[in-house]
Amino acid sequence: MRSIWNGTIAFGLVNIPIKLYSAIDNSTLDLDMLDSRDHARIRFLRVNEKTKKEVPYEKIVKGFFLKDDYIILEDQDFEDASPDKTKTIDIQTFVKAAEINPMLFETSYYAEATKQGQKAYALLLNALKKTKMAGVGQFVLRQKENLCIIHPQDNVIVISRIRFAQEIKDTSEINTPDDLKIPKKELDVALALIKQYTADFNIDKYKDTYTAELLKIIKAKAKGKRPTIKKLKPKKAKSDDLYEQLLESLNKKGA
Repeated sequence: MRSIWNGTIAFGLVNIPIKLYSAIDNSTLDLDMLDSRDHARIRFLRVNEKTKKEVPYEKIVKGFFLKDDYIILEDQDFEDASPDKTKTIDIQTFVKAAEINPMLFETSYYAEATKQGQKAYALLLNALKKTKMAGVGQFVLRQKENLCIIHPQDNVIVISRIRFAQEIKDTSEINTPDDLKIPKKELDVALALIKQYTADFNIDKYKDTYTAELLKIIKAKAKGKRPTIKKLKPKKAKSDDLYEQLLESLNKKGA
């Protein structure tokens, strides 16, 4: 693997030199956009809106529109905006890992200690495991400030990028059934159904079957065939009554 970021984790006055590696491998198929007439690949060009000519990548700069004109930003400007976070993941606080809202998570990276940082890395890793806590920090990656969670996974420290609070939309515009009263008998059966379906979480049980099935179709079409597709039939209860549906679900799972 190729590292995407070099820096340090600041744990109090302890600095742990690390390298970050992407922990996520996209499972979707790499599909190209083609012209339906001759199957030639479609390319996207960076075009000057005035001259209509393509702009070489090295001539492209970033700018912010302010008072009828663009202010051009250089690489140094991005670093100067947060110089203390460009190469340091500063752990600002520790929180209970179980209390972090899953909606906040974006993507994760494996942190690997350099030779001189291995002892401090092992110390932080074991402390996080023992306390079941996670660190909260901030760092700059690809000219963007990121909030992150520092947590253990097996014998590796993982840096998970998370969203800032202002990025989570408010729920006030979502219609919720706050005024509905659920009868106790229905709630009891629902709780029993949840208990019946409860198991330890094992991510290995869940597979990306859509990609696998799509690949089968692609291979079949390459041979001039069309595979037989199993149609998923929605499961329907015998009754329209919610309580009866719950009881039927409970009995079916038991069977």
